[in-house]
Amino acid sequence: MTSRTTESREGVRAGQLAQLERLLKAAWAGNPFYREKLRRAGLDGRLTGLDEFFARMPFTSKQELVEDQQQHPPFGTNLTYPLEAYTRFYQTSATSGRPMRWLDTTESWQWMLDNWKEVLLAAGGGPADVAYFAFSFGPSLGFWSAFDAAAQLGCLCIPGGGLGSLARLEAMRDNRATLLFCTPTYAMRLAEVAHENGFDLGTLQIRKIIVAGEPGGSVPSLRRSIASRWPKAALFDHHGMTEVGPVSYECPEKPCTLLVIDRSYLVEIVDPATARPVAAGEVGELVLTTLGRLGSPLVRYRTGDLVRQDIEIPEKYAAGHTALRGGILGRTDDMAIIRGVNVYPSAVDEVIRSFAEVVEYRVEILSENSLAEMRVVVEPLPGTADADRLVQKIRDKIRSVFSLRVSVERCGPNELPRFEAKARRWVRVGGPGAGD
Repeated sequence: MTSRTTESREGVRAGQLAQLERLLKAAWAGNPFYREKLRRAGLDGRLTGLDEFFARMPFTSKQELVEDQQQHPPFGTNLTYPLEAYTRFYQTSATSGRPMRWLDTTESWQWMLDNWKEVLLAAGGGPADVAYFAFSFGPSLGFWSAFDAAAQLGCLCIPGGGLGSLARLEAMRDNRATLLFCTPTYAMRLAEVAHENGFDLGTLQIRKIIVAGEPGGSVPSLRRSIASRWPKAALFDHHGMTEVGPVSYECPEKPCTLLVIDRSYLVEIVDPATARPVAAGEVGELVLTTLGRLGSPLVRYRTGDLVRQDIEIPEKYAAGHTALRGGILGRTDDMAIIRGVNVYPSAVDEVIRSFAEVVEYRVEILSENSLAEMRVVVEPLPGTADADRLVQKIRDKIRSVFSLRVSVERCGPNELPRFEAKARRWVRVGGPGAGD
């Protein structure tokens, strides 16, 4: 078997083409949603190459999928097999808009688990680990697939659903957990709860915190903040989505760069406005084709995630992975244009998390007369000596980084919400998207 770090790029592309043809043939035979798209594109599953696919196959948007499920409830027509073939149900977390329902066959689910096992092995996980999953185990995919993948690897897996934060810390301690799965925000929240309750995180055996669900795992300042609070644990970033599965993981030799599993995903990065490919190093929207999820496939799916390709990665990873520098920079619907400046959530997070005195924050995008302004509300740590000076320093750094004057205000202790899953710190006030 060819090593995953030594096979050629040509070999990877040939494998992608073979999987893509298998996917399109299965969709043509049994998937009403994609059969119609293929018919209109003049494709039936046979391809002369990837270039033909990119030239002829249309994109898939989330709105198309939402409308399909509304018109054909409850699951829509993006199902390749009869309903009795499906064994797994999830729904998206509805970061924006209406949630989508998603089904998997046993075969597609195993494909998801195989991708997660690659993530876990890259993180150094194995049978000797006790894995603690600090999430709600609700209908969102969350860490469900990570849980099953870790079990297949031989880890002892402990679910933390239905418990408060202090109880989760105690469970990690009592069961000698070595791996923690959570969002970056929740890693910070657990540290805050530990401090409030006199719980010493140094008594835990957690050696690796595997994070997902939001961009913070590849934000240097947040990584430093988590490291300062979790003395024995290293952070390991991962990203995925309910509708596409486990997509990427942190480069073991280059933190803050994510490696897409190219054997499982066909990757494109396009201009959000024109849908044309962007040059390497430019910011664009991530487009994915799920090569092995035949039961509920996505073909040229516009994820809404903003990324930047990194071409300066260790050679042994270059063939099998598309690298994303800085991880997920934000979403097309989150990026704000403030007086002509593109402001990404991850960039704002990097600035604010560079101040250790900030325990939580919120960004308000104010839209009036088609012009947007930004206001930042920060919650200082209790006992911060000069909170007003802190606010001024944050204001000055935002101005330095973005060349923008932005209103920065502070609030009292515990006035801002805390988050267990995905943090929702960006709030639009007035105009399109307000209240989403």
